Amino acid sequence: MKKLYIIRHAKSSWKDSSLSDFDRPLNKRGRVDAPLMGKVLKGKKVSPDAIISSPALRAKTTAQNIAKNINFTKPITYDENIYEANDDTLLYVMKKLNKEDSVVFIFGHNPGLNMLAESLVGLDENIPTCGIVEIEFDCKKWSEISSKNAKLISFDYPKMYS
Repeated sequence: MKKLYIIRHAKSSWKDSSLSDFDRPLNKRGRVDAPLMGKVLKGKKVSPDAIISSPALRAKTTAQNIAKNINFTKPITYDENIYEANDDTLLYVMKKLNKEDSVVFIFGHNPGLNMLAESLVGLDENIPTCGIVEIEFDCKKWSEISSKNAKLISFDYPKMYS
């Protein structure tokens, strides 16, 4: 079994128009929602073997914040392929994961994460900022993941808890 947590970055700020999209930080709500969702995951006793994230500041900050809240102490992997990726690219990234890792978090962006969740488990809802889609795969290697062996386990987002 493999388990994937698709996590959209927390709400970002558009306040500084001189910043590139890549360098946008979290806004006030994002700085509240990321630790909240970390606590939700900790309450569910979720413990990933690996965390992989887009290197964009808002995704990176969300990943670091959630990692801190669940006491994840390993290094986070930042993969530039995740930034502005479509579902095919994200699936390619997933299929290259270490086969020893059973539970993985991926932090990224829409619309790619929406497309990935829809292609794997038919989720046709928007993944809101800091939303978490939990998918279980009935296979032994990440290279074998597909919609044929995927099952939606949960779909959480900050407004469910506030």
